[in-house]
Amino acid sequence: MEKYIGKSVYKGTAIGPVSVLKKKDSLVKRIHIDNTAEELKRLDAAKERTMTQLGQLYEKALQEVGEVNAAIFEVHQMMLEDDDYQDAIHSMIQNEEVNAEYAVAVTGDNFAEMFANMDDEYMQARSADVRDISNRLVRNLSGEEQIDWSTMEPSIIVADDLTPSETVQMDKSKILAFVTVHGSTNSHTAILARMMNIPALIGVPLELEKIHNGTRAIVDGREAVFYLDPEEEQIRQAEAAQQTEQRLRSLLAEYKGRESVTKSGRKVNVYANIGSVSDVAYVLENDAEGIGLFRSEFLYLGRDSLPDETEQFNAYRQVLQMMAGKKVIIRTLDIGADKNVDYLGLGKEDNPAMGYRAIRICLEQPEIFKTQLRALLRAAKYGTLAIMYPMIISVEEVLDIQKIVAEVAKELEEEKLPYVIPEQGIMIETPAAVMMSEELAEHVDFFSIGTNDLTQYTLAIDRQNNRLDRFYNPHHEAVLRMIQMTVDGAHKHGKWVGICGELGADTTLTTRFVQMGIDELSVAPSMVLNVRSKICEME
Repeated sequence: MEKYIGKSVYKGTAIGPVSVLKKKDSLVKRIHIDNTAEELKRLDAAKERTMTQLGQLYEKALQEVGEVNAAIFEVHQMMLEDDDYQDAIHSMIQNEEVNAEYAVAVTGDNFAEMFANMDDEYMQARSADVRDISNRLVRNLSGEEQIDWSTMEPSIIVADDLTPSETVQMDKSKILAFVTVHGSTNSHTAILARMMNIPALIGVPLELEKIHNGTRAIVDGREAVFYLDPEEEQIRQAEAAQQTEQRLRSLLAEYKGRESVTKSGRKVNVYANIGSVSDVAYVLENDAEGIGLFRSEFLYLGRDSLPDETEQFNAYRQVLQMMAGKKVIIRTLDIGADKNVDYLGLGKEDNPAMGYRAIRICLEQPEIFKTQLRALLRAAKYGTLAIMYPMIISVEEVLDIQKIVAEVAKELEEEKLPYVIPEQGIMIETPAAVMMSEELAEHVDFFSIGTNDLTQYTLAIDRQNNRLDRFYNPHHEAVLRMIQMTVDGAHKHGKWVGICGELGADTTLTTRFVQMGIDELSVAPSMVLNVRSKICEME
């Protein structure tokens, strides 16, 4: 038995065989080739197989995660056909008379390093894409078998980290849990685990080469422990934990269809956070009363140009129609800080969390903002839409936004395009917004508190810096007092207040939030019933 400690990104217990996704790029050997022409033919055939696989991945992703998120595989196809990339591989095979696998691996490493050393964050992120493409090409050259998810039994997926292409290929019904050596709480793996309600650990110090597929294992998401080849007593304890979790799920299922109302009759809306159109399925499955945060920036990520008005309109309309009259709060573009896009030319900043981001970009580049607002106002005809503006710090910003909204409405009126001006609110994410909450409440319909940023700005701690974990305390009394001040400022003017940050799902604080007067909590879809049960059992 071996025991490893990691960091939990979704709690729960899983028991089953492991399926290890090992990276084999380091095992490529340099072999002298006499017939370079034949080697180039072999390369072309592998390239065609790779292109076909990427096309199939795009179609699968299109169905599962929507067009915007699927676009990464179109980018991979373009990168695979890039002239510089292909010329470098061909040149190495012909001039150095080496095997195609080695030429691809070396070229992939060189290009990945080149991207990684660039100043721009978007281009740095392409480094992982180049490695992903090169590894796939090497596997096709070497005849390495791809994992056949249709024949594989349900397994605990163990990996160094997981790329989007790896997670999209997976048959989600065969995944018992995720365990990765690297990754973060905001990684693709973590997001997927939370959406799917399955246990997941990151930062587990494993030596993947020493782990064999099929080895029995236990993932304890509550204690953040991974047991490899566990003893019978540990298996019995894990099975007992699973039975307890199943009973809890059955009890939580009883809250489906119920309103989130305390025993004394206080109603608190429990909404869900999403990042794409496809996430609505998880919202409906978990019976959320609405969507409290649709992160519209995901429409802008992983692509080479801005989404146009039609693409945005169709995405917003689809979500509204799927929610069938339930409220959908869409946050306007929140790019910057840890979310960068190359085509906006944001440049490198010494302190991006406090830099050119979110509403600041929209007010500085109003044409981008107007395109999104046009799509939102047009989509508002198809359901109950509310618009939320991020990173507000002053009344002047709100007044500037209102002028732009009025201009957009006038344009749509003149073009005879149907539209609705919906409810409009702002995110409270800075101490400045908290201190100005009474004044701000006079000009908007609601507040939504983004506790992730509010915590880091209040405590002056970068929430992305793992070295500061021991100091980062979202329960800090200063943060909770900020929340109370915001509620008081809004309620003074009859406006409602929600929380859409991670803290909203912290059930140890649910009672306090309700006592504070919070009107709405927006959480990951998998946490909706947990939070509702807590509210319903309150006096």
